[in-house]
Amino acid sequence: MEKVKDTIILGIETSCDETSASVVLNGRKVLSNIISSQADLHAEYGGVVPEIASRRHVELILPVIDSALKEAQVTLNEVDGIAVTYGPGLVGALLVGVSAAKAIAVALDKPLLKVHHIEGHIAANYITHEDLEPPYICLVASGGHSHIVYVRDYLEFEVLGKTRDDAAGEAFDKIARVLGLGYPGGPAVDRMAREGNPEAIRFPRVNFNDAPYDFSFSGLKTAVINHVNHARQTGEELSIPDICASFQKAVVDVLVDHTIKAAQYFGAKTICLAGGVASNSQLRDTLAKRAKKKGIRSLYPAPIYCTDNAAMIAAAGYYSYLTGDFAGLDLNAIPYLNIGCRKNDCE
Repeated sequence: MEKVKDTIILGIETSCDETSASVVLNGRKVLSNIISSQADLHAEYGGVVPEIASRRHVELILPVIDSALKEAQVTLNEVDGIAVTYGPGLVGALLVGVSAAKAIAVALDKPLLKVHHIEGHIAANYITHEDLEPPYICLVASGGHSHIVYVRDYLEFEVLGKTRDDAAGEAFDKIARVLGLGYPGGPAVDRMAREGNPEAIRFPRVNFNDAPYDFSFSGLKTAVINHVNHARQTGEELSIPDICASFQKAVVDVLVDHTIKAAQYFGAKTICLAGGVASNSQLRDTLAKRAKKKGIRSLYPAPIYCTDNAAMIAAAGYYSYLTGDFAGLDLNAIPYLNIGCRKNDCE
C-alpha cells in the first residue's frame, strides 16, 4: 500500500461512553487525541446508561472536535478524510459520531471513512509500534469484545475465535461490582490482584474441543460469585485480593493459551493486544513471557490507546483512505456489526 503524500485524518469515536476526536498523520503519528470520559457520570449506576451516554455525546462532540483540531494546529480544510466509528456499540451513542462526521464530510466535500470499532482497537498498535505490519495475530479484549483475529492485511481480518457469552472486560466489571470495587472494574481488580495469591482459589477455565480459540467467561463469573456468596452466608473470612488474583489468573490463562495456540497454528511471528483489557498488567506480562518462549514477538499499545479513543479510529481510517474505500452519506450506525464488513449494508 503505497503512500503518495502526507495524509491527515480526523477521527471521531462515540461508540460507548467516551467522546473522542483525534488528528493523526499518515496513520501512525498522533497530532492530538482528545478524550472526554463519562466514567464518573455512570459510576453511580455501576455501568453505562445508554440514554445518558447519548445525551452527553451530543453536548461534547463539537467542543471535543474543536479541541482536537486546535491541539493539532490543523484546520478542517487541511484534513484529508473524516474517519468515524459506525459500529458496533450503543446505537444512540454511535449516531452522534456518525452524524457529526457526515456533516463535516458533506460541508467540506471530504471523504467519509467508516471504521469498525474492533478494527480501530487493532490499529492502535500501529500508533505505538511504527514498524508493525500485517500479518499477525491480535487478541482483542475489552468490556464488549473478546476476539482472536488473524490480521492478514490492513483491511483484511479473519476472526479465529470469540467469546460465547461474557467478554473478558465485562466479567471484570461484574466481579468488581460483586466485590464492591467500583466501576470501571478492570483496573480495580488488577490493582487488588497485585496484593493477592493467584493460586489461592482454583477457578474454572473453559475450553471447547470443536472451537479451540473460543472463550467462555460466564461460568468463571458464576463460580466467583458463588464462592463469595457462600463465604458470606457461612461467615467465612473473605480475602478480596486472593479472589481478584485467582479470578484474574483464570481469565489471563485462557486468553493467553488460546492466543498462543492460534499464533503457532498460523505461523505468526507477532502477537498484538488490543482493547481495554490489554492494559491489564498480568495479561501483558504473561503473554510476553510465554510468547518469548515460543519465539513470538508480543506487542501492545500504550495504555491511552487501549481504552476507546479516536486516534485508533483515525489510524484505521487511514488505510481505507489509501485504498479509496469511502463511505456514502447513507452511512448509518450499526450496533451489531461483524468485523471485516466493507459494504454499507453489511451487518
